[in-house]
Amino acid sequence: MEVLLTQPRPLRADARRNREALLSAARLAFLGGDADAHVEDIARSAGVAVGTLYRHFETRDALIEEVYRKEVDDLCATPGVLLDQHAPEEALRRFLLLLVDHAAVGKGMSGVLESIMATDSPVFGDARTRMAGALSLLLEAGSAAGTVRDDITGPTLLRALGGICGMRATEGWLVEARQITALLFDGLRHGAPQSP
Repeated sequence: MEVLLTQPRPLRADARRNREALLSAARLAFLGGDADAHVEDIARSAGVAVGTLYRHFETRDALIEEVYRKEVDDLCATPGVLLDQHAPEEALRRFLLLLVDHAAVGKGMSGVLESIMATDSPVFGDARTRMAGALSLLLEAGSAAGTVRDDITGPTLLRALGGICGMRATEGWLVEARQITALLFDGLRHGAPQSP
């Protein structure tokens, strides 16, 4: 017996708007450090009923995951745009700083993300894989242009950035993280094929 698989129906325009409004309201609440933001408050901020929220997100954790996933989606969409607008070396520098800023987003959301860290959610592993892939793309472009060394991989560079951004608990960490990232970027250029 042949089983026909059906694709999920695309959201209607109003449902799509409601979903985006909910994600936007949740992002503002979570990034503002409101780890205890209630779904009722998020729904009210989005201008929808709480039932509408639950039609899109079965649980509060599902909403949190989707907010974080959207942050990662936006971040990982930028390397291609940066490469279209800048030389590979500059595209890499800008993306490294975007990753540091992403860590700041994670700091703002750390309270709410704790609720899904204890689960078997693949959201963090998927995010690391995608970020490492984005870095690999930029490293390969820089290496091909002869402006970035060719012996560093995306996963290795992501681990280095993880060490830099691990200081998030300290006062003024973001300024220092950007300074250390600039040093890391200088190191990536040192030893490039065309370096003197």
